[in-house]
Amino acid sequence: MPFAVYVLGLAVFAQGTSEFMLSGLVSGIAADLGVSLSSAGLLTSAFAVGMVVGAPLMALAGRTWPRRRALLFFLAVFIAVHVVGALTPSYGVLLTTRFVGALANAGFWAVALTTAVALVPDRLKGRATAVVVGGVTIACVVGVPAGAVLGEHWGWRSAFWAVALVSLPAAVAVLRAIPGGRGTEEAAAPVPVRDELRVLTGPRLRPVLLTMALVQGATFCAFSYLEPLLTRETGLGAGWVPVALALFGAGSFAGVTVAGRFADARPVAVVATGMTALVLGWAALALAAGRPVLVLALIPLLGMFAFGTGTALITRVLGLAPGAPTLAGAFSTTAFNLGATVGPWAGGLTLDTGSGYRGPVWVSVLLMALALLTAGARGLSRRARGSARGRTGGDPASGRAVGRAEAGRRG
Repeated sequence: MPFAVYVLGLAVFAQGTSEFMLSGLVSGIAADLGVSLSSAGLLTSAFAVGMVVGAPLMALAGRTWPRRRALLFFLAVFIAVHVVGALTPSYGVLLTTRFVGALANAGFWAVALTTAVALVPDRLKGRATAVVVGGVTIACVVGVPAGAVLGEHWGWRSAFWAVALVSLPAAVAVLRAIPGGRGTEEAAAPVPVRDELRVLTGPRLRPVLLTMALVQGATFCAFSYLEPLLTRETGLGAGWVPVALALFGAGSFAGVTVAGRFADARPVAVVATGMTALVLGWAALALAAGRPVLVLALIPLLGMFAFGTGTALITRVLGLAPGAPTLAGAFSTTAFNLGATVGPWAGGLTLDTGSGYRGPVWVSVLLMALALLTAGARGLSRRARGSARGRTGGDPASGRAVGRAEAGRRG
């Protein structure tokens, strides 16, 4: 595996820490800036919205740039907004930095995914995707708890400074490890946007992207309300919450690693197995919520299947969309974060209706059932009539796009 792929994973680790760390910092932010907890919670929403809309917009904005330049630009913006966020006394400025930081994060994600798979042969594309996504899982295990500890001892601003500092070596590594320059293949004439959109909105990709959004919606629906489930339904003390989060993160890392090794050879089997296990697993968690030992045993397994399935789906999108070299990673990022935005909202609705703390977990079961129906209804379970055919023109739009890209390179 090229060193550059691991560099991308390091940068994603820093950005993933920023995305999730506010869950342990909202009280400190609210007290320091003189706002309500709900207003502090909007900082998380602003980041999620920025991720959803930012991936395609930022990918399009930098589509004519060499990949190294785009990655460095997005990282520089990400670092700058965290410095501003750490210094500002204004809630409005902090809210703006969260949105702008998410735009930069989304742009980096979109370019990083396509860069990683472009740096390796076909047989390693799944593993390259797993290394990039693995940065998020390591953030869940290490970065987010570390941010909470910093916030507790030195204030929430220290966590923002830490993210900026961790991002600096990632920027230096990108500069040194990622190929760049106008003479490289990546700087060839871009595929027309309408051809990329035709590929990504065609009948082969739509069900995969929708399935990805549903899977992530189920994951973040239950994950967002894990703390009240554990403390108020399972009966565990607050000290067990970090342990449970670390177990989920460790399982996620294992799932990403396993999926990276098998997603290229048996993508449909990995996705189908993972989704089936998640339907059963979330249902088991809802039913066993009152039994601490069972709950703690299920949590790492659910993390493993959730992120393993998500990694396999991202690999699937990138493999089926060679005719969309700019937007394939962006659409994957958007689908991932659309689920992460809608899932917690849907879970919150059940709490408002008095369904109890198991309600969000049952919503996760429902979302996973819809994901299975979507996959089965539109041919995700088929082999898409051969990955090689897709690369060389089995899909008319994809064929035209690839042809134009090759013509641009030859020119």
